[in-house]
Parts: sequence; C-alpha cells; structure tokens
Amino acid sequence: MSRHLPTRLTRRDWLAASAAATLSAAAPLRAQEAPALERLRARGSLIVGVYQDLPPFHVAGRGIEVDLAGALAAALGLKLSLLPFQAGEDMGDDLRNMVWKGHYLGFGPADVMLHVPVDRPLMDKSPQVKILAPYWRERVMVARDLKALPNLDSLDPLLGKAVAVPGQSLAGWLLIGAEGGRYRDSLRTKYADGVEAAQALARGEVVAAAGHLSELESTLGGDERFAIEPLPLPRMKDGWAVGMAVKAASTDLAQALQAAVNTLADNGELSRIFAAGKLRWRRP
Repeated sequence: MSRHLPTRLTRRDWLAASAAATLSAAAPLRAQEAPALERLRARGSLIVGVYQDLPPFHVAGRGIEVDLAGALAAALGLKLSLLPFQAGEDMGDDLRNMVWKGHYLGFGPADVMLHVPVDRPLMDKSPQVKILAPYWRERVMVARDLKALPNLDSLDPLLGKAVAVPGQSLAGWLLIGAEGGRYRDSLRTKYADGVEAAQALARGEVVAAAGHLSELESTLGGDERFAIEPLPLPRMKDGWAVGMAVKAASTDLAQALQAAVNTLADNGELSRIFAAGKLRWRRP
C-alpha cells in the first residue's frame, strides 16, 4: 500500500554523561529522557500520522483510521492532532519521516503512525521503531459478477474477460505477472486504487475487480450481485496484519496503545468504527 541512523545514546552512555556533566548540563538530557506519555500529557495531545488518500481508512479528513485515531487519543486522555502525509517510496521512508526522524520538509514525526504492516522482516529492518497493536488483516482479493463468473477456483475463467485492477498495486503486479503474463490482455489497469476498480465492476464495465479486501468490501459489500474472495493465488490467501508504530524508546506509549486497542476490540468499539467505514471487522 505505499509510499543514516540517528546518533542515539545508550542508557549506559547517558548515565556516564550525566555523572560527568554539571547539573545545568544534565537537566536537558533528563528532559529528553522523560517518558513519552509524560511528555504527551504535558502537551495535551496525541499526534497521529495517517496516509492521505487511502480509502476507506482516510480520505479528506474522514475514514476508519481517523475515527480510530480519535478513539486512541481519547483512551489516553488526550486530544487528537491528525497528521496526514503522502506515502514515500517504501515503508522505510514512511517510518523515518513519520515516526523516528521527521520529514525533510519540516513536519513530523508523529507520536504514532497508523497502517503499518506488522511484519517480522520489517521489524528487523527498522530498529528505530516499535511496531505493535494489529487491528486489521488486509488481503489481496477479487470481486466478481456472479452471473458472468459463477466460479473462480483459479484464474482461468478470467482469460479473455475484462478485469479491473489498479496497475500500480500488489494486486496489479500479481495479475500482470501471473502465469508468465497470460492474463495481461484481460486487465484494465487505469484505476488509481481498488475502490475505483470496484466501482467499474458495479457499473458493469468489467466482470471482476481486484484489490485489497478493505477497498472491495467497503465499495461492494452487501451487494448480492457480487462475491468477494481471495485472489486464487496460494501465497496471497493469508494476507498481512496492519497495526501501528512508535519510536523504539516510547515503551510506555506502546504499552498504552496496545492496551487501548485491546479494550476497543473487546468492548465492540473497533467493530463499530469499521462498520462506519462499511467493513466487517475481524480479529487480525
């Protein structure tokens, strides 16, 4: 879905520096080491980074993750300060810009960034951040017109039929490259995202549309003309968990956010937030 390590004192180094410094010099170090929640409560707000133009999670100040950000801030007793941003070249760029360093244009970082894959390789490559609290499981899916495509156990029925898919997406790359490009001529790839692809299916312009579960379900869910199923490629059926990221040192904030997500899941608030975005929430 998207778009120089800083010099950091170890705890031992910090203690050594504190012991050697005067009280006036040590005071700024202690302030910098204040627990994250203490600093946020002194400020009174939680800055939450959300992707721009990511339906149904955020579009023009509204969406599932805007509501989730508000619920997280409320759970911590803070006001919400939303920080929308454009995706970088990859997730590493986004984590640097929005979590541990800040953008070179001068904004950020946020206190927490939403819509981060909860992925072990990403965690291993990103020691500056802590990734936690999965709240959604995303999958690459395909929606189909039940009359035109009664069954889709493999990609074979798509051959020679018009299929909508955003070309610059995981779904697009998978279908363009499937079986050596066998289905390439069937694909309509002009769509910006899976929502636009699903809308083309709803208008009857294509017989199927591929994209993320969130995109297809929020657009077509409940319409009995269509079925939404995993793209019939084995490695795509399990999908990936989506959570959030904070600075690696913000242990207390991470714990508080994890507890908040657990509570929102248990009391039904996550289900209500996702339902408002036309998604059925499932535990990741």
